[in-house]
Amino acid sequence: MPGGDARESAKTVTGTFEDFPHLAELPARGPGADMIGRSLGLLVEMYAHVEPSGWRVSDRPGRDTRRAHSWLGEDLDALEEFTQGYRGPLKVQAVGPWTLAAALELRGGEAALGDAGACRDLAASLAEGLRGHLADVRRRVPGARIVLQLDEPSLTAVLRGHVRTASGYRTHPAVDRQVAESALRDLVAVHDGPVVVHSCAPEVPFALLRRAGAAGISFDFGLLTEREDEAIGEAVEGGTRLLAGVVPSTEAALSDPGGSVRGVRTLWRRLGLNPGTLAESVTLTPSCGLAGASPAFARAALAHCVRAARSLADNPE
Repeated sequence: MPGGDARESAKTVTGTFEDFPHLAELPARGPGADMIGRSLGLLVEMYAHVEPSGWRVSDRPGRDTRRAHSWLGEDLDALEEFTQGYRGPLKVQAVGPWTLAAALELRGGEAALGDAGACRDLAASLAEGLRGHLADVRRRVPGARIVLQLDEPSLTAVLRGHVRTASGYRTHPAVDRQVAESALRDLVAVHDGPVVVHSCAPEVPFALLRRAGAAGISFDFGLLTEREDEAIGEAVEGGTRLLAGVVPSTEAALSDPGGSVRGVRTLWRRLGLNPGTLAESVTLTPSCGLAGASPAFARAALAHCVRAARSLADNPE
C-alpha cells in the first residue's frame, strides 16, 4: 500500500475487505519496510543491512534490522486494532526463498542465489522466522484463519537462469526445478493453513507451485497467454484457488466491474469450465502491489476488486 501511515492503511484494508483483510506493507517508509527488507527482518540468526547495491548479509543485527522489526511491529499493532473480534480469513505475506536469494547479497557482493549452501541456510532461517511471525499474528487476532502468501516474483527468472550476477555480464545458472520445488514445499509446510504463492512475472510455473503444496496461485492476469491454458485448467480442476490480478495496480482508468472480469469469463469458456465454479475458484485482486499508486487510487482499486467480484459471482456467464 502507498504512504506511511500504518493505522490509515489498516483501516482502509479492513474496511474494504470485510471478509478477507490482510497485513499491509508500506515500503514508502524506507529500507526495512520494503518487501525484501521486511522478510529479511523475519530471519532467525541471519541478518542483513542496506548497501548502495541492495541488501547484504551482516554478522549481527544493526540499524536496518531494528528498523524492519519496528515497522513490522507498527503494522501488526494497527492490524490488531482494526480486527478486534474478527473471525475469518486473514492474509499475511513474506518473500519466498528464491526471490529472497536473488535479492540478498553475500559479503562478496554476489547474490545468495549463486551459493547452494547459502540458499539452504536462507530458506531454513526464513522458515523458522515465519513460524514465529505466524504465531504472533495468531495471538493478536485469535479468531483469524491465516492465509500465508509467499511473494516469488523472481521465481521464473531463477528457474530460467535469467538472474544477473553483480557484474551484469553473466547470469546465475538456472536452479534445478526439483531443488526449487523442494525448498518451496518445505516452506509451505511451516503453515498449517492455506498457502498462496504470488508472482507478477510472466510464465508463472503453475504446475511446480501446485506440486510444492500451494493452495492458491496469485498472478497478473494480463500477462497470461494461451500457453498457460492447460496448466490453469489442471489447477482449477485440482482445487487450486486462482487469485487473478485483473485490476490495475498503478494509476489508470478503472473500467466498469463487469469489464474487469470479462477476461476471466472468456478464459473459463475457452477452457470449457463450468461458469458456476467461478466464485469458488477465483479471487479478484490488483495485478500487483499498490505501493506505486496514490492513496486515493489504492482505495479505489481495492473497492473495485470487491465490486468486480460481486459482478462475477452474480453473473458468471
